[in-house]
Amino acid sequence: MLGDFPPPVWVNTEKLLQDLTEDIAAQPRVAVDTESNSLHAFRERVCLLQFSTPRADYLVDPLKFDSLAALAPIFVDPKIEKIFHAAEYDLICLRRDYGFEFANLFDTMQAARVLGYPAVGLDRLLGEKFGIPMDKRHQKANWALRPLTEDQIHYARFDTHYLFDLRDALEKELIEQDRLYFAREDFVRACVVDESKRNGNGAAWERFAGRKDLTQRQLTVIAALCKWRDHEAERLDRPPYKVVMDEVFLKLSKDPPEHKVDLSGAGLSERQIRLWGDALLSAVRRGSEATLVKPKPAERKSDAVLKRLEKLKAWRKNLGLEMKVESDIVLPKIYLGLLAENPPRDLNELNVLMKDSPARFEKFGAQILTTLGVKHAN
Repeated sequence: MLGDFPPPVWVNTEKLLQDLTEDIAAQPRVAVDTESNSLHAFRERVCLLQFSTPRADYLVDPLKFDSLAALAPIFVDPKIEKIFHAAEYDLICLRRDYGFEFANLFDTMQAARVLGYPAVGLDRLLGEKFGIPMDKRHQKANWALRPLTEDQIHYARFDTHYLFDLRDALEKELIEQDRLYFAREDFVRACVVDESKRNGNGAAWERFAGRKDLTQRQLTVIAALCKWRDHEAERLDRPPYKVVMDEVFLKLSKDPPEHKVDLSGAGLSERQIRLWGDALLSAVRRGSEATLVKPKPAERKSDAVLKRLEKLKAWRKNLGLEMKVESDIVLPKIYLGLLAENPPRDLNELNVLMKDSPARFEKFGAQILTTLGVKHAN
């Protein structure tokens, strides 16, 4: 299979980047993917960008460039369709690292979800549709290392090479099942920046704040441990979990150790104790004496809002079972809270609330009003 294709173009100079952008700018569509090093660095970054056009497969080495601003007009051009598989993470990374904005996407994974495919991984879809085997062993590779291996290069180029054929096959099915408009709405919504994901999710210890089995003091100990771990992980340039796992912090907070010998009971290895035993004991002591951390209070919704929310969830789950799709395909999550907190009084008000999902409003609007208890929904 690999011998049937010319090698991909390795883009690592300004001239080659210019050639790439000129090729893409002349096309109505381009397939795109990225590879990052999230499993190998404290602050992940995009380490490879893959593009496919009818002319060639390209691998862009962002580590060789001070700027990739030349690609910005392509991503935001509404006349050029950008084909991704599982676009959300790629878009988050590209926005974060380069400030790119997006228009005109086609996400083959979301298309498959709208169609109700039970398995939507690229390897499964290409195998099912075209009998093409995909080796996913390199998904967790450290893409920041250079040079890339020959296997990594093959893996990267084939993540985009077949997306044109897959996109066309899925679009045909979407049209046949009268679901293309649902998918198109999802593609447009994917282009909108999610500020919560762009700005991160707060301090590391806040992930533990919702646990019912932790006291405020134990949570304060975890906060001190997380602060130490983040500092150490940044120094070593590795993900925090590769320093000490969260489960260890839970044990240390509930049964605070006093001596190094006590640390093994929390699941720490001899090497971890040797490297960080004193620092961990100090962090536990600081957390045991510090002012208690104050988690953000959970937003309390009224009983009426919660009741409407449960009704909407039950309705979309049942309809999803009928359509053989996951419930968020019927009504995306963003609309659950919006409709529960701002219940429309008629179709006109619902139309305004769902202005970005006209196809779903047209298909399900009357059912949504009935579910919310609005009379004369039809």
